[in-house]
Amino acid sequence: MAVAARVNPKDYFSAEEWARLSHHSSWKGIALIVHCYAVIGLAAAMGMLWPITIPLAVMIIGARQLGLGIIGHDAAHGALHPDLKINDWVSKTFTGGGLEAYRKYHLQHHKFAQQREDPDLVLSAPFPITRRSLRRKIIRDLTGQTFLKARFGGTVKKLRARKAGEPVGPILGAFWRQNNKLILGAVLFTAVGAPFGYWWAWWALWLLPKATWNALVTRLRNIAEHACIAVDEPDPLRQARTTKASLLERALIAPYYVNYHCEHHMFMHLPCYSLPQTHRLLREKGVLDRMLTSPGYWDVISQASAKPERQLAAA
Repeated sequence: MAVAARVNPKDYFSAEEWARLSHHSSWKGIALIVHCYAVIGLAAAMGMLWPITIPLAVMIIGARQLGLGIIGHDAAHGALHPDLKINDWVSKTFTGGGLEAYRKYHLQHHKFAQQREDPDLVLSAPFPITRRSLRRKIIRDLTGQTFLKARFGGTVKKLRARKAGEPVGPILGAFWRQNNKLILGAVLFTAVGAPFGYWWAWWALWLLPKATWNALVTRLRNIAEHACIAVDEPDPLRQARTTKASLLERALIAPYYVNYHCEHHMFMHLPCYSLPQTHRLLREKGVLDRMLTSPGYWDVISQASAKPERQLAAA
């Protein structure tokens, strides 16, 4: 197996600089979680008070749902809190379950980044694709099809297999384990909101963002991070992409410094709030020109959808 090449922080930073960058704060990660839920709460309140703003609220909340995943990703690297037990408990309680399974899977991605053994290679290998293909994917995201397939596709497949007489494992238990938080959230928040006339709030201001905008920005994140990068790329400074993000993009597409993905792969145990400073130092040291970067998300999308239509037809 071809393990991805690594970089040594000592080659880029002084001991003092690295100590500052690699410090895991006991409160900054927690503050990001508080901020994330505060933004979600304010956006939901806006949508409840002024329903005409629900489309904007959906985009804000969907991006912050991705933000919770980003914070959980920090926890998978042990960067959310210096105490690993607190790190894991906070992540499981406030950013979603499945931390251990995700950590095992995700660290394999870092070990074999853009190598043939990379478990995430399936996400980036198809690119570039045609504009028509990308447009179909975006439509599936924004109409909830991607979400429904991810949530219920496995259950439907098992039911069809059972109907055909094929042996399958327990269906109901697996369905409950995957969707219990979603179901309990629907019941709880619908019941709490109903007496005040807001029975619809959870469906419009949590499920709808999750099923639409969150699916889209998750796809855009995956494209920006690794699409159009060569398989078996040997240079550790070019196995992931950093994308410049405007204030609007940080609000609606790339929260909590997720756009600094090249820096993250170079120094994977840095907390996300250290990545902007890491980026600045690397620029000052002249390293940035050797790294894989993009001037913006539109540029990445253009690269990822640059395959001519005729090539698809010939294939």
